[in-house]
Amino acid sequence: MYTNEGKLNFPKDFLWGGATAANQCEGAWDEDGKGMTIEDCLEFRAGNISDMGKQFAFSSKNLEMAQTENDINYPKRRGIDFYHHYKEDIALFAQMGFKVYRMSICWSRIYTNPEDKVPNEKGIEFYLNVLKELKKYDIEPLVTLSHYDVPVALINKYRGWYGRECIDLFIKYARTCFEHFGKYVKYWLTFNEVDAMLRHPVTSGGLIEDQFDDVPFEQAMYQAMHHQMVASALAVKIGHEICPDSQIGCMMTKLCFYPFTCKPEDNLATQQRMRSVYRCVDIQVFGEYPIYLKKEIDNKGFEVHFEKDDEEILKEGTVDFVSFSYYMTSCWAASTEGLELSPGNTFNGVKNPYLPSSEWGWQTDASGLRYSLVELYDRFRKPLFIVENGLGARDVVSEDGKVHDPYREDYLKEHVCAMSDAINLDGVNLIGYTWWGCIDLISESTREMSKRYGFIYVDIDDYGNGTYNRIKKDSFEFYKKVIASNGTEL
Repeated sequence: MYTNEGKLNFPKDFLWGGATAANQCEGAWDEDGKGMTIEDCLEFRAGNISDMGKQFAFSSKNLEMAQTENDINYPKRRGIDFYHHYKEDIALFAQMGFKVYRMSICWSRIYTNPEDKVPNEKGIEFYLNVLKELKKYDIEPLVTLSHYDVPVALINKYRGWYGRECIDLFIKYARTCFEHFGKYVKYWLTFNEVDAMLRHPVTSGGLIEDQFDDVPFEQAMYQAMHHQMVASALAVKIGHEICPDSQIGCMMTKLCFYPFTCKPEDNLATQQRMRSVYRCVDIQVFGEYPIYLKKEIDNKGFEVHFEKDDEEILKEGTVDFVSFSYYMTSCWAASTEGLELSPGNTFNGVKNPYLPSSEWGWQTDASGLRYSLVELYDRFRKPLFIVENGLGARDVVSEDGKVHDPYREDYLKEHVCAMSDAINLDGVNLIGYTWWGCIDLISESTREMSKRYGFIYVDIDDYGNGTYNRIKKDSFEFYKKVIASNGTEL
């Protein structure tokens, strides 16, 4: 249980809000000219998946089936139907007092096929309507350009982000977004959890292992990572030119590992593990590959191809702020043989005996959020933005028609205290906080609806059955009070 050490206090302009992703909430997967994305091809996976390889396993056969068969449960195709409920949902966000709403734009809704010469007017119209609705309630949008929804057309033709052609196509898309939506959007993110390419390349880059018999698959992953680094830098530069007042950031998965013991080898192994968390963000903040990443690639015997201007592009396209997801911590050891592993956000770690676990095995640790904030700010000296944090739980509608979720309130309370201490005691420049899945949505990891994060319950089950009605949970009113008091009343 985390108890704040200092007085609860947040900057007067602190951005409180919530976050979703297009692929997990919009639905309407084949309406109004939207093209297919990799997320439309991911099947329902129920329950606690401890093997992360199985969690993201995907083959060319799976892709072919998704494009030809319709009797498989693909939950991301329906989401929570935000596409048709956005006015109702944004009104509920406004009732909670949101200052900011993190959302993503689906590339395939803007360009049905990324190689199309003109954008899809219906897609642009939808996002303009969403942004205007947010403006109506004075909610600041925080827009992610790419959130795990690689267009299938790019996988079929270029093997996803392994193909350098994706850079120019992404920049065309980014430019379209800046030009059409820039007047409504100040805060942008380029790629969601950009460091994830080397952990789950299917969703991050559209890379399917059985398509790579001409190059080692891991080398292809590094190459795809490089292409996204170049695309991100170019997007930052172009975004600043088109929208001079914009703030464009990066977004990382803030994995946090403690050494399992004080043995030197466990500490060294943990240090090396944590370096891998920072690879991509080091590039996006400092504008160059860190030496350790170059050594990592060389020592594996791989080669990442650079075009002659790539190094200059990386230098000129550094980000304005660093945003991240944080859910949990775990431990690491030089050898995990005989140790109990704990599942987590895209990566398994060694279970920490001092921390409680959720039903899905994620270990709650508000102290780890403060630890992470200090670590990130000391490393990057850039403003920080927590754009994902939350608790997935199996919520139940009671006989009184309400959802009582004190566990979610407790989780939020502890993490707000940790943020306040990081700001006031540790000097961290934290500008905002968006709770992940502020309204229930489809889980990324298991593609189930049962793992709920929201302050708003959506009446739909894992198979799409339900009324889609929205119900305020008890935590709705709790977060409303947190925001109204600027984090000082818990």
